[in-house]
Amino acid sequence: MRALSLILIIGGICWGSLLGIAAERPSMPNSRMLYHEMALEGTIDYTVFERAIAGYNRMGSFDKNILTVIDFTKPSTEKRLFVIDLKLKKVLFISYVAHGRNSGEKYATSFSNQEGSFKSSLGFYQTENTYYGKNGYSLVLNGLERGINDKAKERAIVVHGAAYADPSTIRSCGRLGRSLGCPALPLAVSKKIIDTIKGGTLLYIHGDDKTYASQSTFIRQDEMQENREDI
Repeated sequence: MRALSLILIIGGICWGSLLGIAAERPSMPNSRMLYHEMALEGTIDYTVFERAIAGYNRMGSFDKNILTVIDFTKPSTEKRLFVIDLKLKKVLFISYVAHGRNSGEKYATSFSNQEGSFKSSLGFYQTENTYYGKNGYSLVLNGLERGINDKAKERAIVVHGAAYADPSTIRSCGRLGRSLGCPALPLAVSKKIIDTIKGGTLLYIHGDDKTYASQSTFIRQDEMQENREDI
């Protein structure tokens, strides 16, 4: 009898602990509800946001509830980088961002994971540490998708500031300048953005590429369909 009581007590403690852990885990955001709550219509295309949230949910929780979205279907003459606090349900930054010089002129239309391509790579990345290099204050990116962006470190694809990413370039060139593949930001905001998203947050780069959508394991069409139905 005493042994049975001990088992029940231990079992109760373990079960209570599991319930506590489950209670501490944040619920996975529903893209449609969050999109409307944050009034993102006219700011971020819903399809882009939906894919970013789908990847975030598949990755699980992070140290920060920060999600960065880059929409390369927009021209470089428009602000197309969005830093979102999912806990506060607030857009923290909206910024210009440059794409790789061989990805296109005003629009990024071609993407690659290959060293020396000087093209942008699509997909999901996790931010890591910062450092000072030839491009100044920079943020290391770890490409999470095999065959799509997993050579990011090998290619030295990082977030950094650059003069050619300043909007003044648009007035003289009709577009932003271009990088060697890095998502380069205007110098005026690069440090603030880097310090906000560094240290293990998720970054998603979206582009007009049907091949990516079919190859990515982070974007599941069935899950996105469920979000569409939960309106």
